[in-house]
Amino acid sequence: MAFSGPVEDRLALRDLLDAYADAVCRYDAADWAATWAESCRWNLAGFGEFVGKAAVVETWTAAMRGFPGLVFQAWPGAMTIAGDRATMRSYTCETYSRDGETRRDLGEYADECAKIDGRWYFVSRQFRPLRRSEDAL
Repeated sequence: MAFSGPVEDRLALRDLLDAYADAVCRYDAADWAATWAESCRWNLAGFGEFVGKAAVVETWTAAMRGFPGLVFQAWPGAMTIAGDRATMRSYTCETYSRDGETRRDLGEYADECAKIDGRWYFVSRQFRPLRRSEDAL
């Protein structure tokens, strides 16, 4: 089954994903950072791995300068919860303007999450692109 574990935790993980997406759309580094555990890892295919919350947030802040008007959507594809640990697969659609064109990129995250002091955080996010605007449909 694609979704397993307590409903309350599944809802909290969905809230985590939604808070992440909302912070991206608002370019809010503080709210975006609040979704990550202190000892986190963010792996971006083709760009490398960033370790620790400070490095992750610094990388995101710099990257966001290149995406004015970005609309970031995310939705879960699977969640497996075991106590205070969870894995989640999520999908993304990023819509933005570049060089006078509207672009839409699709991606997939493999996530590891942890419940710390009663709240869920991303511990590891591993991104891979599924389709970029330049790709044929």
